[in-house]
Amino acid sequence: MAGNNRKIKRDPLDQELLDKIGARLRFFRKEKGFTNYEKFANNHNLSRSQIGQYEKGQNMNLTSLGSILRALGVSWKEFFGEGFDEDQA
Repeated sequence: MAGNNRKIKRDPLDQELLDKIGARLRFFRKEKGFTNYEKFANNHNLSRSQIGQYEKGQNMNLTSLGSILRALGVSWKEFFGEGFDEDQA
């Protein structure tokens, strides 16, 4: 199945949430001084391709997000403390 680039159709609100999460990851990465995701991933033993995809709004599981937040030194509360409305759930 080489080259399977099938795009998953998501509810627009779900994709909006994933895009916001990706933007927040990118924001905190840059705030911590990592100008590109590849150096960040390499320095923290994380998958470069996954970090890049997550920053672009690809779905991820909570344990992956937790690993990234720990590497960034960012709490869950700090991460979700801005830009996420309670009414969006």
